[in-house]
This record gives sequence, C-alpha cells and structure tokens, in this order.
Amino acid sequence: MGEQAHQTAILLVEVGALLLGLSLLGRLGMRFGISPIPLYLLVGLAFGAGGWLPLSASAEFFEVGSEIGVILLLVMLGLEYSATELVGGLRNSKVAGILDFAFNAIPGAAFALILGWGPIAALALAGITWVSSSGVVAKLLRDLGRIGNRETPTILSILVIEDLAMAFYLPVLSAFVIGLGLIEGEITLAIAVLVVLLILLVALRWGRLLSKLFPAENAEPLLLGVLGLTMLVAGLADQVNVSAAVGAFLVGIALSGPVAHNAVQLLTPLRDLFATIFFVFFGLATDPAQIWPVLVPALLLALATVLTKTMSGYIAARRAGIGKLGRWRTGLALIPRGEFSIVIAGLAVGAGIQPALAPLATAYVLLTIVIGSIVSRFPEAEWFRRLVVRGSAREGQASQIPTSEPST
Repeated sequence: MGEQAHQTAILLVEVGALLLGLSLLGRLGMRFGISPIPLYLLVGLAFGAGGWLPLSASAEFFEVGSEIGVILLLVMLGLEYSATELVGGLRNSKVAGILDFAFNAIPGAAFALILGWGPIAALALAGITWVSSSGVVAKLLRDLGRIGNRETPTILSILVIEDLAMAFYLPVLSAFVIGLGLIEGEITLAIAVLVVLLILLVALRWGRLLSKLFPAENAEPLLLGVLGLTMLVAGLADQVNVSAAVGAFLVGIALSGPVAHNAVQLLTPLRDLFATIFFVFFGLATDPAQIWPVLVPALLLALATVLTKTMSGYIAARRAGIGKLGRWRTGLALIPRGEFSIVIAGLAVGAGIQPALAPLATAYVLLTIVIGSIVSRFPEAEWFRRLVVRGSAREGQASQIPTSEPST
C-alpha cells in the first residue's frame, strides 16, 4: 500500500508540475503571438523517452488523456458545423477541395516514395501534408480579428471539406496499416463508409430529434450526456475501424441548435486540457534523437507545402471573387498543420509502418505552425500591402498593352 501511495504521489507531482509549466509556456506563446502547440510538443520531447528528464509515473496517464484529447478535439470541431452547413460547404467548394488535395496531398505522397518508404507510408504522409489544423487556423482567425472577413467563409469551407474527407480517409488508412487481405479489407472499408454515411444521414434527417435527448439548459446532464454519447460512439466506431476520432466528429455534426451551442461552452475547458495532453503525449512518445536525422527532410517538406497550401488557398479565394489581399490571407492562414497530422502519424507508427514518420510529423507540424503563425500576419503589414498594390498595378498595365500592332 505504501508503494502505491508513493507512486500516486509521484504521479500527482509530475502531472501538476507539467501542467503548471505548460500554463506558463502557453502564456509565453500568446505574448509573442504564436500557437502554443509547438511549445507543448517541445515539452513532450523534453520529458519523454530519450529526453532531458523522462517521466517515471505519469506516462500512462498522458497516454489515456491523449486518447480523450483526440475525441474532444474532433467532437468540438463537429459541433461548430451543422450537417446542412457541412453538405452545403462541400457542394459549394468542391473544386477548391479538389485543388487543395492535389496541391498538398500529392507532394507528401511523392516525398515518401522518394525516401523509399513504400506506398502505405506514402498514403499516410499524403494525409499529414494535406490537412490544415482547424484548431490552429481558427485560433489565428480569432487572434487576428478576421472572423468577419469576406475570405473567412472560403477558409472554413476548405477546412470543412478536409475534415469530412478525413471521415473516409482514416478508415482507408486504418485498413491498409492493419494489413488486411484484399477481401477482408474491402469488407472493412465498406462497413466504415456505410457507418459514416449512416451517421451523416441521421445527422441530416433526425439531428434535431437527437438533440432533444439532452437538456440544453441544464449544464450537468448536458455535459455528461454529450460526453457519454461521444465516447460511446467513438468506441463503437473504433471497433469497426472507422476511427474513434471520426466517430466523435460525426457526433458533433449530429447535434444542433441550443444543445450544440451550450455543449461547446461546457466542453471547451475540457477540450483545452486534454488537447494539450494529446500534443504533450505525442512529444513524449517521440525520441528527440530520432528528429535530427529527419530535420532536413521535414524542413524541405514544410517549405514545399507552405508554398502549395498558399497557392491552393489563393486560387480558392480568387474563384470565390475575393480581392488580392483576401486571397493572400486565405492561403497564408491555411499553412499550419496540427491535430490530424499527428493522429495520422500516430496511427501509422502504432501499426509498425515506418517509425521515422513520428519524428518527421512532429518536426513538420512544429515548422508549419511556427511559419504559419508568422506569415499569416504579413497581409496586415504595410510593406506587404504595398507589394500587393504594385503587383496589381503591373497586372493592370500589362492587360492594357495591345497584343498586336494597331492597323494603319
């Protein structure tokens, strides 16, 4: 009993000290206008296996907490959208979604093949480089006061398409990394897709009835009910290889009205806590010594996909009739990758697919968040505005130059 009490005391000390340190780091990140996510990953690297001071008692706590963190991140993301908005955004921005995929997933897949990692690792790296971090992008939009900007619906539509695509991508990736046979794999994928479509159908047709199961005005039953339903569906989804994260995302979509609004208010503190634990645990599970060999590839991949994501966002905003500055704001805001990239890497590495994916994804996410947090502020700078105005003026002059000599 004494030994157990001692272990509990160490657990409390480690968790308490780490959370306190994370709070101070989060405040530091806000002071310098950067997302705290890379700081949380760095803390995990410092205190994980091979780090500066490995944790002895709390690793299991952080592992379980990270699973809850993924579920809360995704259900909160789903609560931000109704099923109607999701389907409408998909219809209106399907061309932007196709461009986004082509510009950003294909470079990741090609990069993995160039490194000789094989087709399954290429499928995983395609997802890592494709999907922007909804959490980081949303935070950037709030911090920069752009929620009401004309380009913001375009940004959100792209994020919605990516998030919905993950509902189909993750089961496909799961089937491949598990190594299922052709027939068994096809059956698993069919079940996964049917489950996703069924939940979307329920959300569209009977979402309001589902929301009536929960008392919107009573905080405690609402919190317990939404959290319980989310974890139940996430667990059942995981059993049929849909992914717990996708199950949670679809639960969020299914809820609507005052229930969804009030659930967001109640779940936000929990989401922030366990999402932080999720990012810390990913760092804990990664040996810092493994990052150095992949740092240069991660930097090259980050620079390449910073350009491709900016281009795809710029083109999407241009198609939506957004002005020059708005186009740049769209492209630059979409640069950060985050939660889904980490989830994909964790899924692949956990199944024994290319161990170097974890350190590469960690370095890649760190780089894109830092770069994105910095360059997304460029359109507010006077020097950037002058460059855009000059570029527009040159284009206007070029368009006025006759393409042939006038007849005499």
